[in-house]
Amino acid sequence: MISDYSLTSSDCDESSSYLEDTTEDDEEDVFLQLAGAAEQPDDDKRTTMVTIKQYAQNVVDFSSQYGSDTSISYTAYNVTGKPSKYPDYGDFPETFAFRTYGPWWKLAPSAVNEISPARVGKSDLHVDDFIIARFEEPVYPDSITVFETYNPGGIVRIWAYTEADQWICLWDLAEASDGSLSPIARNRARQFCPRLKECPNPTRYIRLEFNNNRLEYFTQIDAILLVGRKNVPNKTPNLKKLQIFNLQANTISTEEEQTSTTDSLSNSSRCATPTEEPKLTLDQMPYEILFKITSFLDLRSLFRCGGVCRTFHQIIAANSLLYTEVNLRPYWNCATSGTLRSLRNRCAYTKKLDLSWCGTFNAILPSEFKDFMAACGGSLTHLRLDSCKFITNSLQTIATNCMENLRELTLQNHTPPEEDFAALVHFRNLERLDLSRTSIDTLSLVRVLARNEKMRHLNIAFCSLDVSMDEVALQISKHNRKLISLDMWKSHSLTSFGLEALAKCTELEEVDFGWCLREEPTPGESLRALVRSCPRLRKLYLAAIRGLTDRDLEAIANHCKQLEQLDLMGSMGISTEMCYRLLCRCKRLRLLDLSFCDNLDELQIGLWRDCFDVAIKRSLMDFGPQRGEF
Repeated sequence: MISDYSLTSSDCDESSSYLEDTTEDDEEDVFLQLAGAAEQPDDDKRTTMVTIKQYAQNVVDFSSQYGSDTSISYTAYNVTGKPSKYPDYGDFPETFAFRTYGPWWKLAPSAVNEISPARVGKSDLHVDDFIIARFEEPVYPDSITVFETYNPGGIVRIWAYTEADQWICLWDLAEASDGSLSPIARNRARQFCPRLKECPNPTRYIRLEFNNNRLEYFTQIDAILLVGRKNVPNKTPNLKKLQIFNLQANTISTEEEQTSTTDSLSNSSRCATPTEEPKLTLDQMPYEILFKITSFLDLRSLFRCGGVCRTFHQIIAANSLLYTEVNLRPYWNCATSGTLRSLRNRCAYTKKLDLSWCGTFNAILPSEFKDFMAACGGSLTHLRLDSCKFITNSLQTIATNCMENLRELTLQNHTPPEEDFAALVHFRNLERLDLSRTSIDTLSLVRVLARNEKMRHLNIAFCSLDVSMDEVALQISKHNRKLISLDMWKSHSLTSFGLEALAKCTELEEVDFGWCLREEPTPGESLRALVRSCPRLRKLYLAAIRGLTDRDLEAIANHCKQLEQLDLMGSMGISTEMCYRLLCRCKRLRLLDLSFCDNLDELQIGLWRDCFDVAIKRSLMDFGPQRGEF
């Protein structure tokens, strides 16, 4: 995770996404299929299925990536084309990696609770990340192979978006009871190829979903291979096609069958015991009891329950108090404009709304979202819109309807025209703002910070290179001194001047300055001033700040007694002795990343893992016994 070279050139050819199959047997099979079809008379021709092997041509969408958009290191683009590193195992910048791993981000002060947790199918596995890849030819999928080159085992579901405009789940870890999954070998790359369900329609879009709790460290993907069958156009005349099908109606045609059906119904009615005492049915219960019961249901269960009978429908469809929290993220695959229209009359009192990941392939239209916000946005206090494509030019609508009550707004991966972000200045009471990987400009950002002095959590990782992070840090030190968490990951414009200004935010519990301060040889006194002023720090990420020294670590060890997570990846100027001293003093430390710290004694680090209850991360280190998928 240490390399970060610029996007200056690319050797990948998107047009060559097919697998060049050099085996003579496969070539002969395809030849015989085509030749056999050509030799048949025209009136006897049947549909011919040809197997196609193809790698991902491009990436449609993803939830996060370790690399930045100005680089090709660890970015989603690296899953396209043939594998470049497999079967080698290791940490390679030429592969794709997500931003997070393990449970650590969910244990940090900036962690958020899921809105109205849903029960989705048989699986209780929470999905943390996803990637959607596009292939050149639509096919009926026979197999999907994911080339995992580092810490494999995070995939929990595989989806396909078919030509019928429908998402089909091809594989779910919770339902994989066929014995096809084998334990994950340590320190070895693997080709993950689970047994897929049948797909009713051709597809060219594949979505992989990941659960990061299963990962000891960053997982990395080299390529995705889709093998499927494609129909060769059938030249049989239309009249011949119609003769193949049996179009008889499925009806009862004889008196005998009708009589038998009537007898069976009458017999079943006679079986009822007339002496049974009448029981109180569910729809006869008091309204208050029914409301209390339905209040425990998630969104999907509410909609299903509303179709049981008229009584339930009146309770569920008419009572807006059942929809104070609405979370459509678990149902991203079936959330449409029709869903928003259906909810519009039910969400008059909705306070928390999560539409993250919804609306892929224009399933939700921007106009429908604006109408929904106009009708239901007045009561919202929490609004999450991560990776939503339908909110382009909608921030003004959100601000107009939500400016008074909104406390939380997340817009990860939102890249509208810059002028759209100017609408954020209307908010006055924001406490959490997530603008990671957005195209916000400096002026809009400093204005929203000045107007929201109650801000507690701010995420501006991966923001546009045009944003002056020193100016932002200075604004924070003036107006947002109550800040608890600040994420500036890969903000190249942050310098020691901005870092020193942030020392005035004495209530900070979490900061992420990974890959910042790249233009300076050392952070100098600014980092030491920050840790001295922020004794509540629980999470401190300083990845790839190569100028860190033992003096900086000594300040952390002396002043950060509450520290739980520390990332020092890529620090070249720290010693084994000072790392040991830090482990001894920071009694609450649970995570320590020392990957690519080349001056440390590997033998000593191995001993620390036995002496301290700390997850010490080292690139290519053996993380423990062999794991199984469960």
